[in-house]
Amino acid sequence: MKQVQVIGGGLAGLAAALTLAEAGQAVILHEAGPAAGGRCRSYFDRTLGCRIDNGNHLLLSGNAAALAYLDRLGTRATLGGPTEPCFPFLDRRNGARWVLRPNRGRLPWWVASRARRVPESRMRDYLALLALRRVSAETPVAAVLGRTALYSRLFEPLAIAALNTPPAMASAALFAAVVNETLMRGGAACIPAFPRAGLSESFIDPAIERLRAMGGEVRLNSRIAGLRVAGGRVAGLLTPAGEIALDEDAAVVLAVPAPVAADLLPGLAVPDAFEAIVNVHVRLDAEPGEAGFTGLIGGVAEWVFVKPGIVSVTISAANRLLDMPAEAIAAAVWPDIRAACALAEGAALPAWRVVKEKRATFAATPAQDRRRPGTRGTLANLALAGDWTATGLPATIEGAIRSGNAAAMALLAGI
Repeated sequence: MKQVQVIGGGLAGLAAALTLAEAGQAVILHEAGPAAGGRCRSYFDRTLGCRIDNGNHLLLSGNAAALAYLDRLGTRATLGGPTEPCFPFLDRRNGARWVLRPNRGRLPWWVASRARRVPESRMRDYLALLALRRVSAETPVAAVLGRTALYSRLFEPLAIAALNTPPAMASAALFAAVVNETLMRGGAACIPAFPRAGLSESFIDPAIERLRAMGGEVRLNSRIAGLRVAGGRVAGLLTPAGEIALDEDAAVVLAVPAPVAADLLPGLAVPDAFEAIVNVHVRLDAEPGEAGFTGLIGGVAEWVFVKPGIVSVTISAANRLLDMPAEAIAAAVWPDIRAACALAEGAALPAWRVVKEKRATFAATPAQDRRRPGTRGTLANLALAGDWTATGLPATIEGAIRSGNAAAMALLAGI
């Protein structure tokens, strides 16, 4: 048994820690904050008087690594959502509502059905997705898909949600990676799901419990301020309280945000441009509808999620909103919430909370994608993990978990 120090308690770090512990390694997980989970966690909000997620995350049935992670924890049943592939939309520009309904099989006969596809779209419009198979690494999404009438009603909102980057700048190759694992595999890979209770209840708390049950140690409020490198390996972890010396055969997984990794490993090239996500949570009882969420076209809000007692809005690629006062953001999205939830036009804005994630993800541009490092660096006993590493996917739950698994396997191969 070897000791492995995992630095970072987000999804990448937890996935790595679980894989290592399951392989019989002695794992110590360090999380700088008071709670694990990173951008994928829940907490009690005093203003709203209830638990909320710090952001809304929608999984698809094609997210194999994320679902396998939940299966390891025994928490897949904590996810809610429809049993069939369906995506309700509301166009705020004209009030039109529709539900996108891909069929389960790989042969996409749903595009021939007016009841299943986007209103006013034609079968040939969807052929634009085939162009993603031939994109170069430098091509932006809008240059490939922006020529069709279907763009603003489907391709654009899907790309913004997946890449958290304006499509005029976002990498078409990264979007293609997402589409190839979901929509291009048929509706069976496109069934949406999200935690019924909260992100922590599904992804985080059970992972910590399982890790401890396997003998792993979880240290919260444990900030690693530096790495002592000697002989081409990490020889010690520097903390405010002193150094944690590592044995000769110990290993390290560095699963921290990209800027932190660059500070700990001078000379490491990492993404250095970021996009924000803004979430608005409103204390409200509303009907969840068929799917539990609605995609909005032409509004300020982009996705509206309905859970018991709470309605949450997600706005991606939201750098433009960072300087806007929270009160103004809440007021701007309230008409979108009213429309999505079919509330009376004069309904007053209930208690709300605006959460701005200024560096939610790296900007998924071709230039930033080139800055993503691989799992193994130049230090013999260290592996990198995080959705900002070269996973082949944009910064998603799926990518974070894959990176953690890959880091663990890389170290195990050398143990």
